[in-house]
Amino acid sequence: MPRRPDFNGRTLREACLDEAVAIIAESGIESLSLRDVARRLGVSHQAPYKHFPSRDHLLAEVVRSAFDTFAAHLDARPRGATAEADLAALGQAYLAYALAHPLAYRLMFGTRLPDVAAHPAMLHSARHAFALLREALGRMRAEQGARPEPGAMELDALFIWTSLHGLASALQTSAMATLALPPAVLAATLSHTLQRIGAALTAPVPQA
Repeated sequence: MPRRPDFNGRTLREACLDEAVAIIAESGIESLSLRDVARRLGVSHQAPYKHFPSRDHLLAEVVRSAFDTFAAHLDARPRGATAEADLAALGQAYLAYALAHPLAYRLMFGTRLPDVAAHPAMLHSARHAFALLREALGRMRAEQGARPEPGAMELDALFIWTSLHGLASALQTSAMATLALPPAVLAATLSHTLQRIGAALTAPVPQA
């Protein structure tokens, strides 16, 4: 009898997901295929199809797992004593995750994702993460006694997210190194960005 592959205590499904991440890390997302996953695991090329009907199904699960871990990281952040402090803690947790898990971060925010309609579970935790931001912002607005206009909360949440995303993306590339900035400036980038976001959120919104 042929010897069964040893997945080190993992199921075939778990082994396929781990191997998919390894392939993406080594060769980029364009290199991902179910056939290559099977070859690297030493199973028949049909074996992964028992759990993933297509490459998109496999990629969707990889992305879903990344968002699950990301959202759990945000949920586990130390809570601030005030709503404003908690919003800052959320921003710090966001950037800490992005810098500690660059591959997962690129998978979530720098990858052409499979069709969301065909894989609705893929972005469940992504929406939860955005809801955490919106809720923290809502608590801050409530403490300030503000009554935002319809849609204003979502716009402010998008402003915060895109600001942090831009910083996280820049810190993951060589862009900062090209500027020859003093180490003290780089070290202060995160706190300065969070302070400026906070200042912007307390400024009056221009009327259209």
